[in-house]
Amino acid sequence: MSGAIVVMGVSGCGKTTLGSALADALGWRFVEGDDLHPRENVEKMAAGIPLTDEDRAPFLRNVADAIAADRGHGVIAACSALKRSYRDLIRSRAGAVTFVLPQVDSARLTARMAHRPGHFMPVSLLPSQLATLEMPGADEQVIVIDGDAPVSAQVAKVIAALPSDSIEARTAR
Repeated sequence: MSGAIVVMGVSGCGKTTLGSALADALGWRFVEGDDLHPRENVEKMAAGIPLTDEDRAPFLRNVADAIAADRGHGVIAACSALKRSYRDLIRSRAGAVTFVLPQVDSARLTARMAHRPGHFMPVSLLPSQLATLEMPGADEQVIVIDGDAPVSAQVAKVIAALPSDSIEARTAR
């Protein structure tokens, strides 16, 4: 068996770092969501313009389709998935997904983003992302972790909290 995980959250929370580490630990494929944005989205964000729901729709479909294509082998994607409707869209196209939300305070997020040379997402868009973030509901399959903890501790916490079908996939590798 295998499964699908989306490491979600605002820019700077550690989605790529945690997602890559989880993929290594589980032997699953890692999908960098930033690579799945249409060029227009990247240009908008780079210009400091927040994305609209309409802007995000093709990106979310791309992420969901990448998950669906690889879920049989296990896949982890980094994707902001800030709103419930975005997570619902991903689930509707990709099937069951466990979401992982690393929580980091805004001051730390700002510091992290300021030290990412070459990334298209400017620090000026962080407030709009924080305003857009809808915390996952109790009915969503989500693991909330401390995004300031060492990555190895984050990985261990996520693996320990995975649903049993994903745990079986982990021990079968």
